[in-house]
Amino acid sequence: MNQLTNHLWQSTVFASAVALIALALRRNSARLRYWLWLAASLKFLIPFSVLVTIGGGMAKPTAAPVLRALTVERVSTYFAPAPTFPAPMPSAAPSYWRLAILALWAAGAVFFLIRWRRRWLAIRNAARTGKPLPAPSPLPAISSPSMMEPGVFGLFHPILLLPEGLADSLTPEQFQAIFAHELCHVRYRDNLTASLHMCVETLIWFHPIVWWIGAKLVEERERACDESVLNAGSQPAQYAQGIVNVCRTYVESPLPCVSGITGTGLKKRIREIMTWRGSLRLTFARKSMLAIAGVVAVTVPLAIGVIRAQTLPPPPAYTYDVVSIHKSKPGQGFQSNIGPRPGGGMRTQNTTALQLVTFAYGVQDFQIVGAPDWTKSDRFDVTFTADKTERTPGPATKRTDSSIGPFEQRLQAVLRDRFGLVIRTETHELPIYALAPAKGGLKVTPSADATRGSSFTSAPGRITAIGATFRLLAIGLAGILGRPVIDETDSDEKYDFNLEFAPETPIPPGPGEPAPPADAPSLFTALSEQLGLRLESRKGPVPVFVIEKIEKPSEN
Repeated sequence: MNQLTNHLWQSTVFASAVALIALALRRNSARLRYWLWLAASLKFLIPFSVLVTIGGGMAKPTAAPVLRALTVERVSTYFAPAPTFPAPMPSAAPSYWRLAILALWAAGAVFFLIRWRRRWLAIRNAARTGKPLPAPSPLPAISSPSMMEPGVFGLFHPILLLPEGLADSLTPEQFQAIFAHELCHVRYRDNLTASLHMCVETLIWFHPIVWWIGAKLVEERERACDESVLNAGSQPAQYAQGIVNVCRTYVESPLPCVSGITGTGLKKRIREIMTWRGSLRLTFARKSMLAIAGVVAVTVPLAIGVIRAQTLPPPPAYTYDVVSIHKSKPGQGFQSNIGPRPGGGMRTQNTTALQLVTFAYGVQDFQIVGAPDWTKSDRFDVTFTADKTERTPGPATKRTDSSIGPFEQRLQAVLRDRFGLVIRTETHELPIYALAPAKGGLKVTPSADATRGSSFTSAPGRITAIGATFRLLAIGLAGILGRPVIDETDSDEKYDFNLEFAPETPIPPGPGEPAPPADAPSLFTALSEQLGLRLESRKGPVPVFVIEKIEKPSEN
């Protein structure tokens, strides 16, 4: 729904810009203004997201975004590219109001399709029952008993449809001017371009700007043919009288794609014909203005696509073989578990989609923006096997605590394919903490056995670590404090420690967990007194992950 809303307001702004340009070119060729209005119409069929997607293909995602301009990042959120991820499995039924809106739109589109078809069939029957007429041109002419004005019928093989008795109500000069007017419609394929706008009106029938553009198209195409007739040497008075005689006797064409002689604003049009002195030629300045406007309309979405591609996380290098997703059984509370399986697979129990995203990308909850409410409440059990069997990382495997390993990357692939996740990164200036040694120096000693694996447990008021680095401690502190914590200790050693502190919000300990001491100090004091570390508050660049799309997965 947001993508449709963005497309509609972007197309509306584009049409408004065309209106301003057309106003500036009001003394120039009407045919030029017609093409401008046609571009405004076709914009409703071509979202900017198509150009954004093309621009995204010009630049591969990088591990770290290289274009950090926050203004551009904010603007780019309104130019979402066309989704490139595989279509997710069918999920829960959409809400009733979405179905109601879809049904209302479909009813309107069908109504206009039926109306256009009925009018088209009526004109076609009139053409079939008519009599061929000799015409002073290769264009076939048919005399019809209908009272419709002279018009061009047909998109690719047009014919001239003339009402019976037309030649008797016009002078030969007036008839030739009317005939030249219709030939101008044929020469510029006005029926074909009008049919394109009728498609826009059928699909976007609810938008008043679309109907306004349709009126402008009819107005400018008739004015353009008027200019062509007058440039060919017809007398303005005779031509104007011929148009008035036609309008007095015959009815206007009921279809925009059957070009006639009448149009909106007849009095103004007759006045313009009588006072016509020719249209101005485009100056170099106006040509430059049009060229710049066209370049901007194309290059800005392309540039945004390039920027967005550079803000996408790199695609996962690892994937999965078989995945199973089920909703978690109720009554399990908030306890969740994410753990590896033999051979490189993974199993999660009672986890939310938000927990899966934070684990897969190695971030905290506060670094996720745009997550729907259900990603924090609905819980799932996810199990998958690796695409290729590999040894579970052991003590000899060199991996930093903040790296995104095979397990996480495979979970990224699951989120992409089964949850339809589309995510990108931005960089925001946010409050952070820096973890550094206190003035008295460190009060912990390195772990006796540095080859064993790391263990890090966080409970209300307590952190217990075995063979853990300060980088891992910084990650744990960020989850407690709700703010990024940067490790500035310059230490890669592994430590064993037990940190006890008073939690800001009292939370009862879980089963088998000891409660923190009643006189426990604050977290900041405990870090200084027990570990010899301090937290310094400052502002700094923080990577933020923006969820553009995520859907509930189907169970299997």
